[in-house]
Amino acid sequence: MDTGLQGKTVLVTGAASGIGRATALAFAREGAHLRLIDIDAAGLRETEASASAAGVSVTIAVADLSTAQGVEKGIADVFSGENGKLDVLVNNVGIVDAQPFDSLTDAHWQRTFDVNFLSNIRMTRALLPRLRESRGSIVNNTSDLARQPETIPADYAALKTALVSVTKSLARAEAPHVRVNAVAPGPVWSPLWSRPGGFADTLSEVHGMPPRQAVDHEMKLRQLPLERMGEPEEVADIIVFLASERASFVTSSVWGVDGGSIRSLF
Repeated sequence: MDTGLQGKTVLVTGAASGIGRATALAFAREGAHLRLIDIDAAGLRETEASASAAGVSVTIAVADLSTAQGVEKGIADVFSGENGKLDVLVNNVGIVDAQPFDSLTDAHWQRTFDVNFLSNIRMTRALLPRLRESRGSIVNNTSDLARQPETIPADYAALKTALVSVTKSLARAEAPHVRVNAVAPGPVWSPLWSRPGGFADTLSEVHGMPPRQAVDHEMKLRQLPLERMGEPEEVADIIVFLASERASFVTSSVWGVDGGSIRSLF
């Protein structure tokens, strides 16, 4: 299938690991040139090396996108101070500190707001002029928890819900020149889950089990039809499709990549 992404320029945030890295590599395989931003310098360099092997140009920037200054720096660095062309923006950066509701302090809520929501708003606002010029597209990484919240983590789910709303508002505002869509991954085995202190470790404490056993137990509690966690590459494939010419009549959509976790009709 020809995606029409050959020679396009794609910016991916949170590209050092997990879904972000898988997405960068998927675009590289389609022949797209990459602009990658993350706070993790070592991970970002690993992504750069893997993507460059596909024969595309890759520019990286280490930046903290939770601040306005970090967003400005990241954009300036990946475009080398030039007003370079941009065809696709993938807002992927995100964190989760999976705590029970009564353990979430104001600082937890503010951090989640800054990283998972406001970074997206700032990146999108700054790059919209380039995307309008190229008649490009935006893909936001949300979550199945935006449409079907669980008890943990409430702050993460709330801000992902807000991002779904922004996706739909922006899709209407920018039509017909810029398409705006979102993916809503379910449980995906990425560093958000597997890293020390990540979601798996939190569930281990909650359920009193070893981390991976606790994750499997959580999937049973959620009655996930496919009975397994997803892989980052499975989300990346949908992101590439939504950004491609194969999805030219798709905008304002929220594509579940969730193993069937969402039960509602809408």
